[in-house]
This record gives sequence, C-alpha cells and structure tokens, in this order.
Amino acid sequence: MTIVPRQPVEQRSERMGALARLPVFFALSGRRALVAGGTAGAAWKVELLLAAGAHVAVYAAELSEEMQAVIGVASPDTVAWHARAWQAGDFAGTTLAVGACNNDDDAARFAAAARATGTPVNVIDKPDYCDFSFGSIVNRSPLVVGISTDGAAPVFAQAVRAKIEAALPHGFAAWAAAARAWRARVKESGLSFAGRRKFWQLFAGLAIGNPGRTPTDDDLTSLIHNVGRLGPAADAGSVTLVGAGPGDPELLTLRAVRALQTADVILFDDLVSGEVLDFARREARKILVGKQGHGPSCKQSDVNDIMVSLARQGRHVVRLKGGDPLIFGRAGEEIAACHQAGISVDIVPGVSAVQGAASRLGVSLTGRGQVRRLQLVTGHAANGELPDDIDWRSIADGAATTAIYMPVKTLAAFVSRAIAAGLDAGMPAVAIANATRPSERRVMSAIGALHDDIVKAQLTGPVLVIVGRVLEPAVASQVDVGEALVRAALR
Repeated sequence: MTIVPRQPVEQRSERMGALARLPVFFALSGRRALVAGGTAGAAWKVELLLAAGAHVAVYAAELSEEMQAVIGVASPDTVAWHARAWQAGDFAGTTLAVGACNNDDDAARFAAAARATGTPVNVIDKPDYCDFSFGSIVNRSPLVVGISTDGAAPVFAQAVRAKIEAALPHGFAAWAAAARAWRARVKESGLSFAGRRKFWQLFAGLAIGNPGRTPTDDDLTSLIHNVGRLGPAADAGSVTLVGAGPGDPELLTLRAVRALQTADVILFDDLVSGEVLDFARREARKILVGKQGHGPSCKQSDVNDIMVSLARQGRHVVRLKGGDPLIFGRAGEEIAACHQAGISVDIVPGVSAVQGAASRLGVSLTGRGQVRRLQLVTGHAANGELPDDIDWRSIADGAATTAIYMPVKTLAAFVSRAIAAGLDAGMPAVAIANATRPSERRVMSAIGALHDDIVKAQLTGPVLVIVGRVLEPAVASQVDVGEALVRAALR
C-alpha cells in the first residue's frame, strides 16, 4: 500500500462572523452622562450609569416615582436634576446620552443633537435611533458579562442571563477584584513574561477551583513563589496531548477546554471537528497534521519534529487528537519524542469513539450477564493490511464485546478470519460512521453480512465497528422499525 505524504498545513482562524452589535465596555467613572426624560425606563438607565461611576445630568420637567427613588439615594455630586427639557447646549462635554422620547420625531431630534457633538446616543425602545444598546448584564464586577439580541428578543436575553447567573459563582467578583489589585505587583515581581503568564494561568485555576473563598495576599505570595520555583522551566514550552472526543463538542472535558484556551499552537488531526476548534483561543496557530486512512497523511516523524520544535520556542503546544489520545492515537511516540527532548508533556483523556458510539446506540458495552470482557482492536497494521498478530480466539469469544477501529479496508478479511476461529456469523454488529456528529450514519446487521451492507450503504467517514451480544436490542429495534415502514408502505 502506498501512502501519499503531505506536509503540515497551518489553518487560519475563520474571520469573525457578522455581529449585530459590537460588544464594548465604556469607562464612565467620573465622566458626564446625559439622560433626557424622567420615566421609569429612564430611571433604570440612570441607575446603570451611576453604577458605572458616571456623573449623570437628568433633564425632565417631571420625575416618575422610580426616578425620584434613584435620585433620592444617589450621592448629590453624582446626579443632578434639571427641571426642564433638554437643550442642544446640554450635550457639551457629555460621554453618553440616553433619551426617553415620546415619538419618532422627538427621538430623531434628540439623536441628531447628540451626534452633532459626537456623543453616542441611546433612545429607549427605539433601536433605529440608537448608536449603542443596553444588554442584559451579569454583574460580578469587575467581571461583567453583557448579553444582547439586538433588541430582537429581550425575553430570550433574560433567559440566557439567568443561565449564566446560575453558572457563574458570585465569588468570582472577589477573584476578579484581586486580579485587578495584584496586576501591578505581579508585574513588579521579577517574573519573566512567560512566568507572569504562568502566574495568571495558576491564578485562574485557583479561582475556578475556589469560587467561594476570598483571595488573600497569602495566595498572591504563594502563586509568585510557585512560579519562581519553576526557574527556567517557567519560560520553557510544553506539550499537552488532548482528546477531542468523537466529534460532538459537548463531549469535551473541562480540562480539554482549558488546554485549548491557553494554547499558543494547536496541532490537530483530520478527525477533529471544526466545532471543537471553536473552543480554542482565536490567537492560537492551528496546524493540520492529520493522517487519513489510505489517504494523504503527514509522517509521524514530521508531527513529532514540529511539536518539539514549537515547544522548544517556549510555546504551549496542544496536540489535539480525535477520541482519546491513548487509544490507537500513536500518543506513545509523541510522548517519547517530548521526553527525549526534555519537554514536559501533560495528557488530557477524551471520550473514545467506542464510548461515543455506544452512547448514541443506547447500549451498555459490558452488559451484565452477557459480557465479561470489552476489547479494542485495530483493523489494520502499519502497512495498512490486516494485522497478523490478532488473537482470533479472543475475537471469536461470544462473551466479549469487540470494537474494531479503522476497519473498513480490511473488514472482509477480519470477519473471515474471526468466523474461521469460531465467531458466530450471526453475531449482532454495527458500523457507525461519524459517531456523535450530525452526519452520523449506521449500518446494523449480522457480522457475517456487515461488510457487504457497508458497501451497499456507501458508508464514508471515520468508521467504527462494534460486535457483540449487547447489540441485540439495538439490532432488534432497527428490524422492528424496518418492518413497520414496510407495512406502512404496503397500505
């Protein structure tokens, strides 16, 4: 078999998709903001502006109860009420302007007057006259999350906010405040640029792991000390082998996501879905170093060389592999290459293809009373042919569930050898392509007929074959569905 070689190819990150609104955060502390109108809606905007540190001038002949309450509890030097309508000269020196306008004519005049002085304007509930909008806010200040639907679905934005509120611990506010307070001290600590980055990585891990604890100066001292103890290693690069799972991005582990978000360079395989790569830092270089079964493939030696070379440049390299990196992923060769080069290597396991497939099929791979062993085998050797060292008696064991990785080209020979060794030709089997992805397809039949059925179905993509008694319910349900469809057609 001839393998067509190919070189690693850098993939540029996709351009940012269209944004209905650009999310920006205004620094308003001590700056002047103008609010026209005394309505309840305007009162909420005044409260937001005051919370951001603005000095607010309110122009309104009358004030609602809500506006009176907001002004009543505010410091007199931060809010001033002018009991009249706004005038063009009022916009001088204003950073933002917000108007509660009764109709489109009033809104147009207000927006034009603000823009004439270069002041960004928001007209409440009239998006056509707005330069900016107020989204839903999750407040863990100085950690602030803004949510916008461009006015299309405010209730939906509130529902999203509720989800984030539940997921984002309130204690993160204290950690974010500590980060702001410590930044200058970390910069003056004597740590190198790489050391400071390591500090903030350790800080983030500590904060996420202890959201309910208030950070102290002892934490700052300990983190700086821990980074300092690394010595030159803090400036050295590293490699993390990460399992990307079978394709569904929701099957990524939290550790995998953290690794992707701190990577400088990502070396990824063809089996890694684009949705998984979306979790990576946008600034990270992404290099395709994949291998295709019986197709164009990067040499493993080239993958090892580029991985080690980048790590030696002080980069954090993530080697992203489909499924689990320790299952038929040639991770051993990459780990050995790193160790030989003196590069530290970490491993983040992933959901293997067989686990993803079983979850989609709704079967237990080790059904009690049916199976006493789960075995994973590869369908081809280094030369692309059927391996000649498979224990065929083990494959033929009716009390085993067997998962065959990369099986398509050699499946006919594999099945022939297994049946000759005693495997029941009627044993239930399934071939599942692109498991857990939207493009997932399955072929179910007896193992003796599976190869021909795969050919008829023209099954393509990464394929896994599972054989065993545990599949009987899944195969039976497929037959029932098929018979029902036939009966319906005959009616």
